Amino acid sequence: QVQLVESGGGLVQAGGSLRLSCAASGRTFSMGWFRQAPGKEREFVAAITWSSGISYYADSMKGRFTISRDNAKNTVYLQMNSLKPEDTAVYYCAASSGYSGRDIRRYDYWGQGTQVTVSS
Repeated sequence: QVQLVESGGGLVQAGGSLRLSCAASGRTFSMGWFRQAPGKEREFVAAITWSSGISYYADSMKGRFTISRDNAKNTVYLQMNSLKPEDTAVYYCAASSGYSGRDIRRYDYWGQGTQVTVSS
């Protein structure tokens, strides 16, 4: 069992930046970030493999969001720049035992989520 703990959410003005962190209690194949806005389905944001560092992004986040990992700390980060009000959501960290990508069904472990609110 892998436990994931997110941190770094908060309130920020449009155009601002936030960095989310996700600390994992164990090592898996990959880590991902997803988000869920009120009344909407949970959607893929970004993913990264622990070993190679290969990353994937949702098209709408490319160029604004960057996923990275610190293998020594078992921590994954999501740097979010140029934030927009439509980025407001609960952001979830997830871990997969053998997959890296946008398919939410392939992730085995989930964090509790951290709220990100972007004001206009």
